[in-house]
Amino acid sequence: MKPTISLVALVLLAVGAGCSSTYYNALEKFGFAKRDILVSRVDDTRKAQGEAKEQFASALEHFLAVTKVDGGDLERKYHDLNRDFERSEKSAREVHDRIAAVEDVAEALFREWKQELSQYSDASLRRESERKLDATRRRYDELLRLMHRAASRMDPILATFRDQVLFLKHNLNAHAIASLDTTSRSLESDIARLIADMEASIRESEAFVKSLKSE
Repeated sequence: MKPTISLVALVLLAVGAGCSSTYYNALEKFGFAKRDILVSRVDDTRKAQGEAKEQFASALEHFLAVTKVDGGDLERKYHDLNRDFERSEKSAREVHDRIAAVEDVAEALFREWKQELSQYSDASLRRESERKLDATRRRYDELLRLMHRAASRMDPILATFRDQVLFLKHNLNAHAIASLDTTSRSLESDIARLIADMEASIRESEAFVKSLKSE
């Protein structure tokens, strides 16, 4: 049975595969073309974005819940919010890492594809391959734009979230809770835009993967 891309990738990393080109060439010897790896990584990014979307929505829900409760254990509220912040930060890192992995293999794929155009002896086949390369590149560029736009929404939200968690940590009183309520309105708006952009990126990822698989 053919091993999975992730299993082979782990083996190659364990033996110290060097630069990206060496790494992808080694994977191809196991039967995984760069196109296969790109499909896998776009799909992984889509899943990471979906998880991040859910995490940020959950964090907002908990944030709003804290602002609506008077009194109670303020230290517990701080720890709850800090836990949500850390989970959101972890989700954001995962998304950024996944996008970087997509860019790495995509550039290797397009570079190889362009270089191989010169190897055609049949001019019509070369033109057809070049046309497909250009179309795939344009669609990929749009996908990458949407991925980065959605990912960029997370950073200012995390900065706001971090500020509020730190303020609550050092000011465990009713005034600190009141400051959270003031911030909550802007967070609601920011996270709504984040979710919309994540969903647009996820839809484009699904369409991109489908188009690659159909070729």
